Amino acid sequence: MGSGKFRVVTRGVDGELRIRDYDSEQDLMKRHTQIGVDDCSTDLKLRGLPVFRGLIGPMPEGQNVIRYESPEVFESLTKEWSSLKTPRRARTRPPAARPEGLAR
Repeated sequence: MGSGKFRVVTRGVDGELRIRDYDSEQDLMKRHTQIGVDDCSTDLKLRGLPVFRGLIGPMPEGQNVIRYESPEVFESLTKEWSSLKTPRRARTRPPAARPEGLAR
């Protein structure tokens, strides 16, 4: 993800999400303190990217955005995501045929 944007999502005092985009890793590093590098992400494109104090990430957001979130935003969005109900699909498979000679 070399040419992507970096996005930091936090929550403002009023409770609204605040999203700040950075055009480069260097711009992001001017505002946040790096404490390490990601070396265990399952998304190999994220490995080697910086880890910042007070932020959770990096995580992919679409094709060209690398996202970091404050712990509070991460927790609230994860709760919202996990509580969403997916609609159940009706079973479309016909009932199994009974072998001949068996009574109902």
